[in-house]
Formats: sequence, structure tokens, C-alpha cells
Amino acid sequence: MELCQMLKCAQRIAAVGGHLFPVAVKATAALNFDAVVTFQGVTICTSSHQFIWSPHGKDTTNEHVAVGDENVEQGNWSSKTDYLLSMIGYVVGLGNIWRFPYLAYRNGGDPLCNLTLNDGYFEIVNTTWLQTNNESCPNGSEISIPHQGPSEQYWDKVVLHRSSSMDETGEIVWYLALCLLLVRLTVGAALLKGIKSSGKVVYFTATFPYVVLTILLIRGVTLEGASKGIEFYIGSQSDFSRLADAEVWKDAATQIFFSISVGWGSLVALSSYNKFHNDCYRDTIIVCMVNCATSVFAGFVIFSILGHMAHVQDKPISETAQSGFSLVFIAYPEALAQLPWAPLWSVLFFFTLGVDTEFGDLETVLTALQDQFPTLVRSKRLLLTAGVCSLFYLLGLLCVTQAGIYWLNFVDHYTMDWILFITALLQLIGLSWIYGTNRFIKDIEMMIGERTWLFWLWWRICWILISPCLLVAVLIWSLATLTPPTYGPVEYPFRSGALGWCMTIFCIMWIPIVAVVRVIQAEGPTLWQKISAVCTSAPDWGPYLEQHRGERYRKKPDSTEDPNCVHLLVIPEK
Repeated sequence: MELCQMLKCAQRIAAVGGHLFPVAVKATAALNFDAVVTFQGVTICTSSHQFIWSPHGKDTTNEHVAVGDENVEQGNWSSKTDYLLSMIGYVVGLGNIWRFPYLAYRNGGDPLCNLTLNDGYFEIVNTTWLQTNNESCPNGSEISIPHQGPSEQYWDKVVLHRSSSMDETGEIVWYLALCLLLVRLTVGAALLKGIKSSGKVVYFTATFPYVVLTILLIRGVTLEGASKGIEFYIGSQSDFSRLADAEVWKDAATQIFFSISVGWGSLVALSSYNKFHNDCYRDTIIVCMVNCATSVFAGFVIFSILGHMAHVQDKPISETAQSGFSLVFIAYPEALAQLPWAPLWSVLFFFTLGVDTEFGDLETVLTALQDQFPTLVRSKRLLLTAGVCSLFYLLGLLCVTQAGIYWLNFVDHYTMDWILFITALLQLIGLSWIYGTNRFIKDIEMMIGERTWLFWLWWRICWILISPCLLVAVLIWSLATLTPPTYGPVEYPFRSGALGWCMTIFCIMWIPIVAVVRVIQAEGPTLWQKISAVCTSAPDWGPYLEQHRGERYRKKPDSTEDPNCVHLLVIPEK
């Protein structure tokens, strides 16, 4: 573009005090710009198709956008590997290595009572104990008594300092509070520069758990009794009759939502940093396959260890450890203790296990705030990250008290199932029945290219019929079979149910509230017209960048705008 035409377009933005200052043109070969025109405090850069300018040297955009990024306001992933590792690290973590094994353990066989004394861990039951507990020996020499193995005792008594109930909050466990602080500082530091910095950290944090899992699996299958655990997991000892239990299917649906993080918004937030023509379909298949394979892989690790624990304690697999959140914190340390430098492996494994999930969760909040208030917070990334991390740390202190494990289990019981199901169901309804699957498919094809109608047939059926019906069925069944939460043998106080439902309602009530507000604010003389207006796409709906909008979303040119003047994009001066 000629320099005079560039100056003509620049006059609208580069006037300072009503006067246009002399210009200086300087070479910019390193940045692949054709020219850079500098007024007093104003820099205008030109390439083959766009201008980029910075008024008065003020940083008005995201300072972490790199040269070559397609979206110069939000930025893009540095590479495809950064994105895939971040996605895999986010979905593969607590849901696979922590939650899946204990659900499989819980549904693999009905829990029985604790067994008698064994040659692994001895308890001396004498007359005094029998009289104190009003017990007798029915077999003359043996009696069933509650018993915890060393790993379970260490978890409850040393790590958690677990109190007797949810009502007994106790004090903050100081070393857990310090660990929580370390996690928040680490996550905050990794996200100071957004995806540009976190995308590099995941090269270690997303891959290292696989290294440890592989080592633990090799060590686990070589332990005596490991085969019993594997048989309980997928073999002859598995209780396949439980497949007829609807509760198992509800747990499976909840687990896949938790594991893949559907309905949380994090997948959308992380994917929004991709370039427009990224193959999102291929990425979805890759992430889902890796996620499910990791769950199965982690199951082999856990149950090989449980088989060894059952052999040592001379107990059935189903009674080796308490089913629940604590299972992996009992089984994994048991295996890690078998390795040389066990403390080092333990610290590295448990630290990297969930930190990628924290990256995704925090980035979701930060992205939402930056998109909602771009002019206010986008240039204040450091303060925003520090503020959100500090808030999350304060909110998490309740979970590092002596009753913290009860609160964690309580929140999981009342908020995980209902909120995810309802959110996902409303998203499906909005996508399939309001926005329309045909429009959605055309939007996807703008990014990945056209596909045949047969390719989309299965997805149409899932989006319109199968997925909504399954979600409704699981949601209804969950409500019909609702039981009060428990943590092992510990029952929650009756009044906790009211608190739990208040949390659930508080989390989902904003969806109908915002919907009602939007309908009230919509134009139209009748209620139906207001609802129709709300369900119609906004005039500027479409891809963010103009070059990607195509004919479907091409904006009408503004008659007041010079047809020869291209869009001007803001970047900071170096």
C-alpha cells in the first residue's frame, strides 16, 4: 500500500492536539512489516494487508501477544504441541488417576464387613477390650474389629488430622495450608504470561505423571498378589452384575463429565486461543482417546497395588481400603514406598498430578474476565492473576482444616452431578434446538473444511436426541435415588442437606436469572417476540477476525468509512 494512502487512513487516529506531526519511516525487516510510520507518540506499522498502531506509546492490548499471532488482541498458542499437552494435562489428572479408580473400586463389588485378625497386621483383643466394647468372640478365638493399614492410618491421622465429623472443624493444618499456598503461587507464576508461559510448563507437568504411572505399573505387577487386583479390575472377580444397577451408569456419566471436563467452560476457553483453521474435530478425538486410555491405565496401577495390599492383609480386594477420595492417597503411597528415593517420587508425582487441571481452571476464569472487561483488565494481567489466586487460596482454606476432607466430599456430592448435568443439558438444547445443528455444522466446516452429510449423521443424532435424552434420564435417576452423603462410616448432620441444596441452587440459578433479564431487556411488544429476539444471533455474530468471516458473516461496510482504509489493530510499542 502506498505511503500516502497509509497516512490518509492514519489521520483519523494520529492527530495530536489537532495537529499532524512530521513522520519518520524506519526499516522493520525483522518484524516483516513493510514500513513503520511514527508520529509523536503514535506508531503505525503496515504489512501486506493490515495496519497496526500504538497511540502515544500506551499499552492498550495484551502485552503477551507474540509476533505471528493471528489474534493480536488475545494471542494464540505458540505451537500445536503446547495446546494438545495443555488440553491433555487438563483433562488427564484428578479425574483419571484419582476419581476413576475409586469409582471402579466402589462398583466392582459390594462392600462387606471388616474381617478378622490376620498375619499381616495384628491386633491384640483381650478381655478388657471385649468388656469395654460389650463384645464377645462368637468363634471362640476371633472377632471382627475395625482396622486400618499403615497407609490409611498415615493418611487420616498424620496428613489430614481428620476430625470425627463435619461439625468438628478443628484448626487449619498448617503444612496443608502451606502446600495449598505453594500450588497457588506455582499456578499463578505459570500463568503470568498466559498461555505463552503455561504452554511451556506443561511439557513437564503433563508428561511426568505418565512416567511415574509406568514405573508404578511395572513395580505393581511384580508385587506378590497383584494378579488378584487385576482380576478384580477386569477379570473373573469383577462383579459384572452391577452393570444392571442404574447407580453404576450414573457414576459412569458423572465420571466422564468430570474427567473430560465437559460443561466447565475450560475446554472452550483453552481452545479459544487456537488459530481459526485449527482442526478442532481431530483434537477432540485425540483428547478423548488419551483421556479414556489414561483412566484404564491408571486402573491397572491402582488395582495391582490393591491386590498386593489384599495379599499382605489376607483380605478380599473389596475390603482392603476404604472406598472414596482417600483411595489413591492410600494405594499410590503404598506403591511409591516400594521405590528408591520414595519421598522424591511422591512429591513429584502428586505435585504434577493436578497442577495442569489448576492451570486450565484458573485460565478459564482469567479468560472470561478478560473477554468480558477487555479494556479494564486485559492490560493488568499480573494484578488480575494475583487477585484471583489469592481469592481461591482463601476459599480453599476450609478444605485444609481438620474437617476439610468432609467438606471436599460434601461439595462433590451436591455440586458435581447436578450442576454438570444441568449445564450440559442446557448447552445441548441451546446448540441443537435454538441455534440449530445445521448452522453449527457450517460453522465447524468453516474451520476444518466441508464434510459429507454421512459424516455428520451420527453427530446430529447425538446432539439432537441421544445426548439430551441420556442426560435427562441420568438427572431424573440421580434425583430419585438421592441419598445423604457419607464419608466412610461417618454420616453428615441432617441440616447439612439444606446447605448442600443451597450451594447447588446458588450455582445454577444465574442461568435462569440472566435469561429472564435478557428477555425483559429485549425489544418487542409481546413476550414471544422478546423470546425470539433473545434466541436470535447478534448482528455482529461470527468469527472474531474479519478475514475469517467469509460471505456468511461478512459485515456490511460502513458508508462513513473510507473504502481504501483497512482495519487498524492496536499493539504496544517496544
